[in-house]
Amino acid sequence: MKKINLSAYHPILDIQDHIVFANNGNVVLCYQVENPEIYSLSESDFEDIHGAWFQAFKSLPVATVIHKQDIYQKDHYVADELPNDTFLQKATHDYFKGREYIEHTSYLFFILPYNKALNAAKFTNPFRPVEKGIHQQMDDHVHEFIASVNDAVSFVNNSRRVSLRPLKADEISSITDAYFNGFNEGFDTDIQLGKTNIEIGENHFDVLAINSELCFGDVVQSSKTNDKFTSDDFVFHQGFMDGLGLNLNENHIVNQIIYLDDKHKWRKLLDKKIEELKKSSNFGTQNKVILKKIEDIVAQINQDDSSRIIRGHLNIVFWAREARELANIASKIKTEFKELDIVPYYPKGEERKHYFLNSYCCFSSNFSNEDLFVTDLKHALCLYSNNTNYKSDATGVIFNDRQHNIPVLKDVWDEKKKRIKARNFAIFAPTGEGKSFLANNILRQYFEQNVRLVIIDLGGSYSKFAKLYPDEHIILRYEQGKNLGINPFFISNINDLTPERLEDLTIFLLELLASGKATTKAEEVAVKKVLRYYYQKGVNDTHSLENLYQFVDAKKNTLLEELRIQEQHFNIYDFLHILSEYVEDGLYSFLFHVSEDQTYKIEDKRLIVFELDEVKDNKEILSVMLKLIKSAIQRTIWRNKAEKGIILFDEFAKQLKFENVLESVEFYYQAIRKQNGAIGIILQSINQLPNNSTSASILENTQVIYSLRNEKGYAELQNRLNLSSHDLNQLKSIRNNLTGTRKYTEMFIKIGKESNIFRLEVPPEVFAAYLTDGKESETIMAIYEKTNHMEKAIQEFIHQQS
Repeated sequence: MKKINLSAYHPILDIQDHIVFANNGNVVLCYQVENPEIYSLSESDFEDIHGAWFQAFKSLPVATVIHKQDIYQKDHYVADELPNDTFLQKATHDYFKGREYIEHTSYLFFILPYNKALNAAKFTNPFRPVEKGIHQQMDDHVHEFIASVNDAVSFVNNSRRVSLRPLKADEISSITDAYFNGFNEGFDTDIQLGKTNIEIGENHFDVLAINSELCFGDVVQSSKTNDKFTSDDFVFHQGFMDGLGLNLNENHIVNQIIYLDDKHKWRKLLDKKIEELKKSSNFGTQNKVILKKIEDIVAQINQDDSSRIIRGHLNIVFWAREARELANIASKIKTEFKELDIVPYYPKGEERKHYFLNSYCCFSSNFSNEDLFVTDLKHALCLYSNNTNYKSDATGVIFNDRQHNIPVLKDVWDEKKKRIKARNFAIFAPTGEGKSFLANNILRQYFEQNVRLVIIDLGGSYSKFAKLYPDEHIILRYEQGKNLGINPFFISNINDLTPERLEDLTIFLLELLASGKATTKAEEVAVKKVLRYYYQKGVNDTHSLENLYQFVDAKKNTLLEELRIQEQHFNIYDFLHILSEYVEDGLYSFLFHVSEDQTYKIEDKRLIVFELDEVKDNKEILSVMLKLIKSAIQRTIWRNKAEKGIILFDEFAKQLKFENVLESVEFYYQAIRKQNGAIGIILQSINQLPNNSTSASILENTQVIYSLRNEKGYAELQNRLNLSSHDLNQLKSIRNNLTGTRKYTEMFIKIGKESNIFRLEVPPEVFAAYLTDGKESETIMAIYEKTNHMEKAIQEFIHQQS
């Protein structure tokens, strides 16, 4: 058994920025690869990434070695990024803390070998003592190499999907220490190179490799069908090597090493090899197979001017605590290779040791011809893994990834507008798929991030979540024949009548008077004049719609003349006739019967729920209610433009039955742009939104899309939202799991142009808080009626269930 002590023979002489000077004379430029999220890529995305790698690498100097190293490690979710203050936050934090998942980091190393001939001996000792003068200085050759690599890196970084970040000196040191310390934590150890496996501290290592053209089957491509999500009516794609990436679910490293050789030299060598094989092809089928493969390679070189011959090596280093586990992991890897029609090589003894040591970036140039396959660069790049774990944003709403169900923060507010220009959102899902549950999840987290919420609800879905914050919420419920206590005309003194307030009141009146035709600028100015005159001359301090009506009625003979308004711009008799329905003993006068304005009640509340389920199908009442709510929102919530706010329309389809409601909601979309806010709508189907210009305007200003499972399909969603074919495939791949210990629903989330499938798994406390109907919800509410404390009610309910 041989032992290697890293401190005695350290592989690195010097690190300058991201450039390593190795003890064998190699110069290594080190980068971290930032990959897109797994499941987010379409077939054409995989092709684009493959093309970007090829364009970046094809012009690098002869003798360059490119080493891509993907490290997959079992880890436990630490939950540090999760908030941990409120009842539901603590429940979520504790529920996910410690959950096992696979952590993936990807590195790319460009190596300028000291020996530019790239013809290493079969076994090279990478830890030989440092020879005098072997340390390459920053000479012209090194500078040229760095310039070439910088060009390649810039090309990759300008592509759409993948980016490369230079590593820092301490990161390079920690990668080195972790590798040679066998990914043991908390102590340093030696490498024990045994005959059956490599032992480093508490971990046992083994290797499988692709080291010959004979390992490959007929087809290597940039992506393949994902059998798990593909169905009869659509094909979901994954990277060609994804089965050996995150999906392997074991501790392992995928090393792919490319030697960029001289194309013409290799063409001559291959032609010579073909001649030799033709002479001996009768002496066995193996020779015939090799001859056919080499003839194919030469044909490809001759046909494609852009082809670049390379020698390559791919290995998978894997490890486990128990030596006996290695056989099981090896079996999994072989099964994945079999799926790809690849037969791996299993190195043993001295060979295994060298495969492990030479898979460290400074020693990647040490592989001999016997360890390398010859192929085209395009072919070799199909073996790259081009995706990674789901990525959390710095802040956002917690969802779960599709791989391990660990929390992922998604910034659907996008303060700096990097992904979206409008943060309005829409939730689409049929009845029973969890629309309100999802909305509760989004809004509750926003609320705990100090965003002010206004919910216009026709279904009573938010009262339980609201009651968790007794001092910060108010529920204004409409009851038949009563008003909401909102008087849009109330002002405490004349100074409150700002130009903005006058504009708002003008719009309110014009909407009440809506005749079905667009108002002209002259009509708007006329109403503004009347309102200003009313506030200046009105004798009664109790400003209200009824008071305004009486004022205009009293002045009807002289008003137009006094204000120099032409009758065509303000028809007094139409004004009095239409408003008569809302004053005195008019049919809807109860809506405006208010002795004093009650909106002060909502000024200091951050969670305001308007429950309008009793409005039922009365279009007139609903329309006026929305106008009154709008006026209250403008006077309270939108006064402070620095304060974030969200307005949600739940059960929106019921509200949309009436055409003037759509126009009223469109106003919110236009007005919200001036505020630091967002609007959300919830629909069972996008077809519930009329196909007209108003709806088109709403959808255009909605840049965050949530869709839950819909058995009827997603064709209309795709058409109206201009979703890509991969968006549609993602939607079709949605699978819920509502049994077992880890129940979750899956949803499609699109933020601007980025889309993926996320999961929603929540702890029991959160689940109880979001329940909107059924026996369980009734049980919780019954406990709440006794305790008048929602947190205790939920805890008692969970205790009863356990």
